[in-house]
Amino acid sequence: MAQTGDVSGGRIPSGATLALRDLVGAGLRLRHAVSRRAGLSETEMTTLDHLSRAPMGPAEVARLLEVSTAASTGIVDRLVERGHAERRPHADDRRRVEVHLTESGQREILGHLAPMFAGLAELDASFTADELAVVERYLRRAAGAFEAVTHPPAQSPPAR
Repeated sequence: MAQTGDVSGGRIPSGATLALRDLVGAGLRLRHAVSRRAGLSETEMTTLDHLSRAPMGPAEVARLLEVSTAASTGIVDRLVERGHAERRPHADDRRRVEVHLTESGQREILGHLAPMFAGLAELDASFTADELAVVERYLRRAAGAFEAVTHPPAQSPPAR
């Protein structure tokens, strides 16, 4: 078994940790390449990815992208102009607006990512349900470790 632990303490990262680093790098290159091929900015592609999971309001888009609401409005405007997204009244609160992924936006995403999805489906099929549960647990906890850096918990001010 590979030695694990704190890299700064002189220990070697595990094979799983190194593979995760490779995956993260591949993901960054993927987003860049697909955005370029689609003629979208990486931010617009990220927005389409979020919208593929669920509709959301413009303010939520701004929070997820960590941009101003004015900037998110511009991003949504460009996606609407391309036919990849549309604004609709919120189902429960007609004062609010939700941004929805359109069929065009879904085709844009799937058209570029279909080979990846096929490869991942084949990979999933090669594992047992128990093995997939372990992989999922590892990846979700790894995502939590990333989030701890990107969104650290608020610290209390020092006592005086």
